[in-house]
Amino acid sequence: MIEVGKWQTLKLLRNKEFGVYLGEDERSEESVLLPRKQVPQDLKIGDELTVFIYRDSQDRKIATLNRPKLTVGQIGKLKVVSVGGIGAFMDCGLERDVLLPFKEQTTKVAVGKEYLVYMYVDKSERLCVTMRLYSHLKKDPPYEKNDFFRGVVYEYKEHMGAFVAVDDQYSGLIPKNELYQSVHVGDEIEGRVLNIREDGKMDLSIRRPAYLQMDVDSDIIMRRIEQSDGILPFTDKASPERIKQEFGMSKNEFKRAVGRLLKEEKIEITENSICMKK
Repeated sequence: MIEVGKWQTLKLLRNKEFGVYLGEDERSEESVLLPRKQVPQDLKIGDELTVFIYRDSQDRKIATLNRPKLTVGQIGKLKVVSVGGIGAFMDCGLERDVLLPFKEQTTKVAVGKEYLVYMYVDKSERLCVTMRLYSHLKKDPPYEKNDFFRGVVYEYKEHMGAFVAVDDQYSGLIPKNELYQSVHVGDEIEGRVLNIREDGKMDLSIRRPAYLQMDVDSDIIMRRIEQSDGILPFTDKASPERIKQEFGMSKNEFKRAVGRLLKEEKIEITENSICMKK
């Protein structure tokens, strides 16, 4: 059977002016065209050739020697080249762009931008891609707690957090309570592994361990005080919401960083403000 979206080794069955027809063997009822411009000069009847199968603009199966950027079952980044009435079209390295249907998008996509997608064959046996990666990611990561990771945000849900494809392969989530800065679908991020769950999925954080993050947070607060003429018009008793909005950190992280600055005698706290120490 000649399958769309895969590399297959087929035999040359018939030679025509416009190309050659390939099939599994001489008795095959099904054959596929390899256009003349791609036919190797020394190819003879009965010779084998490994080709990639997809559908052309008239929805006919066609063979190519061009190497696609993704094959069926693979995850990778593709660039949006246009947006039409049924979805977006992405450059997959073939003469025909691949469709990303609207229903398979986790956010509105933009022409010229790259997004992480999974390639599949739809019910009409056409190549398509999806941004909904959750069920296609592996659940056996080679990571342990506090390991460093790199990944791509592929979906965001307000009540849960940001879903991340770690190494474009493994399932991860930055929980909502760990998101102290904005992230968007398509963002490349890095951080540390908080936990490996029993089902193999990872909880992630884009912030460093507390003992390292405290130095970074202290510098951020100190720069803000300097930019505000030496006075921050609130203290560590401010609401968690205001602290998150102003600094992108939790209240505990803010208090730890302020404590560090107090210990270093760089600041002093009044009833309504934090001031640079003179």
